[in-house]
Amino acid sequence: MRADARKNYSHLLAVARDVVAEHGADASMRDIARRAEVGLATLLRHFPTREALFEALLRTNLDGLTQKASELETLNAPDEALVSWFREGVAFVGSYNGVVALMASAHANPESALYAPCMAVRSAGARLLLRAQAEGTARADMDADDLFALMSALGWLFGQHAFAPKADHLFQIIASAILTSGASSDVKRQPVRLPE
Repeated sequence: MRADARKNYSHLLAVARDVVAEHGADASMRDIARRAEVGLATLLRHFPTREALFEALLRTNLDGLTQKASELETLNAPDEALVSWFREGVAFVGSYNGVVALMASAHANPESALYAPCMAVRSAGARLLLRAQAEGTARADMDADDLFALMSALGWLFGQHAFAPKADHLFQIIASAILTSGASSDVKRQPVRLPE
């Protein structure tokens, strides 16, 4: 990609990130183009579909979650690694209104632009979960799909203003349900950092 095209691409993503933060997944492509001070055709040249735009917006976060799992896997006890990663995943899923529906849809659709990064996140969570299960600090009857579903559900719930004040409490309940009684109680007490 030429330097000017890369600059335009980065500018469009930055504007899209702001518009989506304000309006969620239903943000208007026309509004994004208007705020970026480009024509809709220019936006569509870079991002031919809404899903392509969201794939570009979310890929960095999804790749970051995958990388974070690898870091935690080598540095933390299995229960701590699982809950720390889960906490970050919940905060990310709650960061954009409507991202849960996009991720849930992509999770079941190999044709989706978001399928590969969602599967990478699912696999990262599966590794952490299996590690904690092997140590006996996570429920044995859970799998990666359960973990992904719980992350998505909590992220959606925390995006609802009525439940945001209870974020830490609800997270602790779910963390307690994921972990066994052999897990460290300190793991369950760390607060959730939701986006502002």
